[in-house]
Amino acid sequence: MDTRQAAAAAIGLTPAAWLVVRFFTDDLGANPIEEITHETGTWALRLLLVSLAVTPLRRVLGSRLSLRYRRTLGLLAFAYATLHFSTWMVLDHFFDWQAIVEDIFERPYVTAGFTAFLCLLPLALTSTRASVRRLGKRWVRLHKLVYVAAAAAVVHYWWLVKSDVTEPFYYGAALALLLAARLPFGRFR
Repeated sequence: MDTRQAAAAAIGLTPAAWLVVRFFTDDLGANPIEEITHETGTWALRLLLVSLAVTPLRRVLGSRLSLRYRRTLGLLAFAYATLHFSTWMVLDHFFDWQAIVEDIFERPYVTAGFTAFLCLLPLALTSTRASVRRLGKRWVRLHKLVYVAAAAAVVHYWWLVKSDVTEPFYYGAALALLLAARLPFGRFR
């Protein structure tokens, strides 16, 4: 990891550091577990969308510089998704496996979130240069799971929100634009 990628990672970890500060200063509100869960989930989605924006930005700007950061952004998104999932599993359910499994199968928004997490897991595990070489063209096909993960994450957020879907709508619109930019008629020259 070069200095610029390390700086990008440090910037990406700033929201997590701020959550830690807020925890120790008792600034997480009446339900700190819920606040941590929502913040880590929101940052996972934001970083996932930013990582998906790298290719369209590269096409617009004509620079390969941004490709260096795509892996870092994707791994940051996975880190926040892991924090989000772990907070839900450990602090919300206290490792009650029966309740966790029931939640996954009985609550559609949890099913969508778990699906997004499961899609991101193999992407994070195969993000190394050695995996890219070893898997070859299969690596590219596997990493198309990022689109499923992003869609499932948006659905997870949309279904989680009870009344005001404005924020999930914006994330959904951003994802739709990023996907449209990948279509043949949406490609920038």
